[in-house]
Amino acid sequence: MTDAASDTAQVDASKAPAKPAGQDMWGGRFSSRPAEIMQAINVSIGVDRRLWRQDLAGSRAHCRMLAKQGVIQSADAEAILKGLDAVEAEILNGTFPFRDQFEDIHMNVEARLSELIGEPSGRLHTARSRNDQVALDFRLWVRDACDRSIAQLKALQAALLDRAEQHAADLMPGFTHLQTAQPVTLGHHLMAYVEMFGRDAGRFADARTRMNESPLGAAALAGSPFPIDRHMTAAELGFDRPMANSLDAVSDRDFALESLAAASITAGHLSRLAEEIVVWMTPMFGFATLPDDLTTGSSIMPQKRNPDAAELVRAKTGRIMGSLVALSTVMKGLPLAYSKDMQEDKPPVFEAFDALDLALVAMTAMVSALRPNTERMAAAAGAGFSTATDLADWLVRELNLPFRKAHHVTGAAVKQAEALGVDLSQLPLEEMQKLEPGITEAVYKVLTAEASCRSRQSYGGTAPEQVRARIADWRARL
Repeated sequence: MTDAASDTAQVDASKAPAKPAGQDMWGGRFSSRPAEIMQAINVSIGVDRRLWRQDLAGSRAHCRMLAKQGVIQSADAEAILKGLDAVEAEILNGTFPFRDQFEDIHMNVEARLSELIGEPSGRLHTARSRNDQVALDFRLWVRDACDRSIAQLKALQAALLDRAEQHAADLMPGFTHLQTAQPVTLGHHLMAYVEMFGRDAGRFADARTRMNESPLGAAALAGSPFPIDRHMTAAELGFDRPMANSLDAVSDRDFALESLAAASITAGHLSRLAEEIVVWMTPMFGFATLPDDLTTGSSIMPQKRNPDAAELVRAKTGRIMGSLVALSTVMKGLPLAYSKDMQEDKPPVFEAFDALDLALVAMTAMVSALRPNTERMAAAAGAGFSTATDLADWLVRELNLPFRKAHHVTGAAVKQAEALGVDLSQLPLEEMQKLEPGITEAVYKVLTAEASCRSRQSYGGTAPEQVRARIADWRARL
């Protein structure tokens, strides 16, 4: 069975070994079992079962540390480690008995370990609480999710770089307010998203750096009286150090919130690119198409080719941003240290990263498969008086006009061209000279979209040479 399948594998609880009477995991304090409604609201195994890898990794590190420190006997540690291996094998094979009666992944693993190896299993929880255990497991999972998002963002950037290089000199209109502004190249346009997604990867990396401290060993909230070595477990689990305050260690969910914030900003960038793909594919624009395998049709209109993949990426943004709001609301106002409210921290995080994973993969596929209509884009690049600023700049450079006066003259020229039904490059010289006598034939050299793009040689500009230089920079960085 695949890892993904094992995360959701179900086993009939009736076939699992019966739970010994009176052996609730929290011991002898309670004389009656939880009410049905208490069990229903308290159980979380349906959600947190996907933490099984992290739970096993934390338990192995804790077990080895306890043995090294002499807190438990080496024979017990060996039995525990073999038992954890058996638990892992069952989960991977789809035979592990996930049971609601044991609430969560931690108690399910512990209960099964007890059934497999008996008395030594009870020593594993020495110097550990479910509070630091869940804080550890969740932190490990989010750290993995950040690593995965960084890798996916780099794959998307690589796809964008390939397309930008192909179209470094192909013209398209640049927009402000979705109105034609100035000519740019398609490569330059795509490179803007490379920059955005680079910042997104940086945010995930920053969040990862801050979260890379281990809460294991904080126990319930106050630390442990046993001679544990928190630095040993932190190192084994890939953390830089243990967290310095046991209260903070079990209370903190900043790592999840910060990762959701990074995910939300990333989703916003994905949504912007998705929106552009949707707009480009409309017949009114006709700037690009996607192949059949990334579009859908209509049940009634046979001519339709709908950019559903882009639309769904756009829609995922709401779910991801909603997850940040949801967890922020759960965490606000909670006193130190752990409260059961924090059981609700995982659903929004899992949902957000599931949506982000899918959106990043889908967008990478769309970018790789996008078919730009470069002729249509180039024609639109020169329309809408897109070289008006080039005329104003020419008046400043060649006639030494103040820019505000040049702006006024250019505005009047646009008005006259509009009245005559021509573009600026077609406006007769005598009409221009009525507005500014110093204008000469040389002005027409700057009034094409291609000349406009070539002239934007400032660092980060749309000139093809600048676009190719930025592509080279990013290839070196990636």
